[in-house]
Amino acid sequence: MNSIQELFQKKDKNLLSIYFTCGYPQLTDTSKVILGLEKSGVDFIEVGLPYSDPLADGPTIQDSSQKALENGINLDIIFEQLLTIKETNKTPLVLMGYLNQMLKYGEDKFCKKMIVCGIDTVIIPDLPMVEFENHYQELFDRYGITNVFLITPQTSEERIRKIDSYSKAFIYVVASSSITGAKGEISSSQIAYFERIKAMNLQSKLIIGFGISDKLTFNTACNYAHGAIIGSAFIKNLGTNGVDKIDDFIKPIIS
Repeated sequence: MNSIQELFQKKDKNLLSIYFTCGYPQLTDTSKVILGLEKSGVDFIEVGLPYSDPLADGPTIQDSSQKALENGINLDIIFEQLLTIKETNKTPLVLMGYLNQMLKYGEDKFCKKMIVCGIDTVIIPDLPMVEFENHYQELFDRYGITNVFLITPQTSEERIRKIDSYSKAFIYVVASSSITGAKGEISSSQIAYFERIKAMNLQSKLIIGFGISDKLTFNTACNYAHGAIIGSAFIKNLGTNGVDKIDDFIKPIIS
């Protein structure tokens, strides 16, 4: 059982996850952000690996990644930072990055570093299903790592059910067919999509992301899933108010 499965055994509704970019706003802020989020009471944390050519990220996260890269962040530094807080942080961490990052770093080395840092769940949005089936499923199983798949409003029922059969942590329900970023209130078409997925009675837990930005959108998402992820809105707050004001952003959402 991985850390996210253990979390769901303790709590299976209204889970709040926060995405942040490692090395942003400052190179040394990674551990500060994680510890700040833990103190604020979030349920799990999505650790974003800065990347120069992101597939799914909108302007806010792209900008934070660019600044982090300019700060000098790289995977070796990130894993060192994550290792330093392994014993003090008790909030489950999920690593989010892209396939090229793992390939360039070395697949086995990447997986070993994850486990050494106490992280057993990864999100790789551009990992093709066929590559997972032919190679990465065996690789991840060997290291005890769980892969999280994403679905969108265009994902077929057949593919969703296949993803459901492979999922051990949760399914990432992308709220709209777009890049990350706050988009205001959740639309009626999104609600219809959430209702359709919920009605499929999947075995996996569902976490909604993309466009979740405040208490209203978080609560709405939680009506149709087990929780939601906030990314861009948090990063905007982090860029404006710094790492010392994390609690001010989180408390209004979970109160």
